[in-house]
Amino acid sequence: MVGTLFRREFASYFATPVAYVFILIFLMLSGVFSFYIGNFYERGQADLLPFFNFHPWLYLFLVPAMAMRSWSEERKSGSIELLMTLPVTVWQVMLGKFLAAWAVLGLALLLTFPLWVTVNYLGDPDNGIILAAYLGSWLMAGAFLAIGICMSALTKSQVVAFILAVVVCFLFVLSGSSIVLDAFKGWLSPMLLDTLASFSFLTHFESMAKGVIAVNDVGYFLIAIGIWLYGGFLAVEQKKAE
Repeated sequence: MVGTLFRREFASYFATPVAYVFILIFLMLSGVFSFYIGNFYERGQADLLPFFNFHPWLYLFLVPAMAMRSWSEERKSGSIELLMTLPVTVWQVMLGKFLAAWAVLGLALLLTFPLWVTVNYLGDPDNGIILAAYLGSWLMAGAFLAIGICMSALTKSQVVAFILAVVVCFLFVLSGSSIVLDAFKGWLSPMLLDTLASFSFLTHFESMAKGVIAVNDVGYFLIAIGIWLYGGFLAVEQKKAE
């Protein structure tokens, strides 16, 4: 049943301009940030760090914009009532929606392969590191997406869902930034600082972007996805009971 829902949701993204616009904007901004802001050529190094370094900030706005329609549109149009009468559970619908959107994000990442080809043409990069960075980026995108879907389940308004998702995602990104850690360094113990940083998407993604695929980093993103999807599931269940 989840597979059927996945195919329905995945097709719906391409039945409207949503997926095309998202992928186009993602590819354009990735190129701009990598080549112009990230100084891809000027660095003189055969790697894709300038490309991956901007992913958290790209996802911060693009993924909530993509996720905001997932439940809000169903509730606003009233189709959620019809959906709930079908022989499917809320959890199956939640997984179907998430996996479909996550697949679109994965497709957007796959379409950046010309960058990978370019860096191999210009030099001799460590392709294992690049592959790990792609995996980390996709997992991080899934965590952003789960938050966005959870926020969408809380409200009928897509705009409100978008704003809430951006704020929550921003907090998860910012908690591991040097600005925040330096600000708290004077009055928090090193253990508490490490704890604060451990909640950040940046901390776990940066490790994978350097080629280190650790169980705790992969587990963090998978647990984050699970928790936020469960939060969205509870929100839909509560609305259904009202």
